[in-house]
Amino acid sequence: MSLKITEKCINCGACEPECPNNAIYEGYKECTDGTKNYYYFIVPEKCTECLGFYDEPQCASVCPVDCCILENIESEEDLLKKIN
Repeated sequence: MSLKITEKCINCGACEPECPNNAIYEGYKECTDGTKNYYYFIVPEKCTECLGFYDEPQCASVCPVDCCILENIESEEDLLKKIN
């Protein structure tokens, strides 16, 4: 995985439309009281750190709380293989 969204996420949704690979999704966990805890996550198989599209990851550049972070370093060759 290239980038990951941490628990600091405030669920603003700014990152999702910015991803050129459609690698960001909204999910939820059901709480014991029946409410849902919404969060955003990045699908590792789709994330290319915006390589081939932009000079920097767009999710990180628009995130108001800096919760899109680099989790693992992948080679440029491996990232480019993910581009459809």
